[in-house]
Amino acid sequence: MRKFLIKTFVRDYADARAPAVRRAYGRLAGVVGLCANLLLCAAKTAVGLLCGSIAIVADGVNNLSDAASSIVMLVGFRLAAAPGDREHPYGHARIEYMTGLFISILIILAGVKLLTSSFDKLLHPSAVDFTLFAFIVPAVAVPVKIWLAFFNIAIGKAIDSGALKASGIDSRNDVAATCAVIAGLLTERFAGLPADGFMGCLVAVFIVVSGVRLAFETADPLLGRAPDPKLVAALERRILECPGVIGMHDLAIHDYGPGRTLASVHVEVDSRDDFLQCHDVIDTLEREVGEEFELSMVIHMDPVDTADPLTSELRARMERFAQTLAGVVGIHDLRIVKGRARKNILFDAVLSPECKLPKEELTALFEAELRSVDPSCFAVINFDADYSTGR
Repeated sequence: MRKFLIKTFVRDYADARAPAVRRAYGRLAGVVGLCANLLLCAAKTAVGLLCGSIAIVADGVNNLSDAASSIVMLVGFRLAAAPGDREHPYGHARIEYMTGLFISILIILAGVKLLTSSFDKLLHPSAVDFTLFAFIVPAVAVPVKIWLAFFNIAIGKAIDSGALKASGIDSRNDVAATCAVIAGLLTERFAGLPADGFMGCLVAVFIVVSGVRLAFETADPLLGRAPDPKLVAALERRILECPGVIGMHDLAIHDYGPGRTLASVHVEVDSRDDFLQCHDVIDTLEREVGEEFELSMVIHMDPVDTADPLTSELRARMERFAQTLAGVVGIHDLRIVKGRARKNILFDAVLSPECKLPKEELTALFEAELRSVDPSCFAVINFDADYSTGR
């Protein structure tokens, strides 16, 4: 069924990374989710009101919030596809992340409302009028929601959409909620216990918890989460295998939404090489990496003195020493500025967010290590943050 819908309604569906194809996938998922959830909402709410079950009504309202989420998703995908303008030069793709966050808020609000209604039913229980439809409708909803969960998650993975993955996870959670409703109905019908209000509260709490969790997950990209370690490792391998590149550092990746990723990095080259030739190599590398990884790449070239024995010795010594300091990722750009009576050793030290040592103490430790090699050495350190968990 999923493959049939994709082949029917998504032109060039195999090219899932293309913006137009991506929008078509998002539109399909939104329409399918909207139709399915509206039908489930109407059926559950009608049956719940007829038989007096707050748990079934709560489950139906949960489907209504899912339908609203599908509408938000449709609008979000359309707005996210808008090109950059004067106020937003990087485009509007982050609207998709905001869509996921808004969906989470809708889920939380629906859950809170249902919790108050279910708690009132728990305090003032009333008999449930059991009919065949009271069991059939929730039972039919379970396989529908299971299929919808797999449908959204599969498309979300295909086009790398956090909003669709969140919607799929929400559908998967709805399966557990509906099963809880069915269990409550069976308990009240055959054990005679007033479980309807309790199950309504349970479903409502489940909805709120899943909404809060989804809110944190979808807000992560907006807050500037760390890049995917696999992407960082792949970029590092690709750059370091380029002839003439002897090192890299200061890799930074900025996510402006799906298909809107910017990256920058410093690569080290031998200062004795021909600069025009090096620049041509770096330009080519910049273009090829950007095309291969589908991002906008900027590469800065750093010349490194590999001929001076003291510079090479101090660089190797400082790199080894940095590995012994907790929270220090590494060092780079080491160079020597010689004076009459002293040598200033300039370099950058990269610190992870977990580094607890004060910068003054780190400077003193590095300087002591330098002076064990040459007493005339003084450390001049620029401390960098680690933005990529790479070198």
